[in-house]
Amino acid sequence: MVRKYGGRVRFVSENWGTSSLAARFGLKRYPVVFVDEVLVAKPKDFGGWDHQGGRYAPWRDPANHEKFKKDLSRMIDLALRDSKELARKYQVRPDEDIEIASLPAFSMKDIRGQAIESSNLSGQVVIVEFWATWCPPCRSTLDWLGEVKRRYGDRVTVLAMAIESEDAEVRQLTGSLAPAVRVAMGSAELVKAFGDINSVPTMFVFDREGKTASVFYGAPKDLHQSVGRLIDSLLK
Repeated sequence: MVRKYGGRVRFVSENWGTSSLAARFGLKRYPVVFVDEVLVAKPKDFGGWDHQGGRYAPWRDPANHEKFKKDLSRMIDLALRDSKELARKYQVRPDEDIEIASLPAFSMKDIRGQAIESSNLSGQVVIVEFWATWCPPCRSTLDWLGEVKRRYGDRVTVLAMAIESEDAEVRQLTGSLAPAVRVAMGSAELVKAFGDINSVPTMFVFDREGKTASVFYGAPKDLHQSVGRLIDSLLK
């Protein structure tokens, strides 16, 4: 796409959690696409966990890739001619992030066949990590969550919910995790109970009363430190 414009266009990829543009728009979820400083595509355009409902969903369909390329080219062409006109005509309104207020009720089994009941988690800090086997940043966070569980023991419950992943791959990648990290396959119903998940990794932290303490989107460099400080504060 960039090569097409012969040096007049530059592609910039910003790490999630450190983007000044994302902060300006109050964006927490991703992916998002800007042309200059105009938001032209937001997470819902690419569909939710089930890849339905967006302009370019299902994203795995090559036809939607081509549609996105054509739309993006039109935006870039307009920006090169008149960026003010681009902003006036095509500035997309960000989604309102509606974060859940507390740990949803659920009943399921982990990959070892053991029951996980949300009703049994009262009095503990609960970490729910949504991840996928194809997501490289997710893997380092899973290892770190194993360390978290070893450090805090029964005061913290860690649930690693795999989405868009094959059962065999999940078992292979999580075989070295601390057994106390509960790994499960996340169903569509479970994902929707958590407010729908547009992307991975997404991590929820709930306090000992089950209230949402924070939600972390993506894998910024300070993710582990930020979550660690939050856990310490919740256990005081």
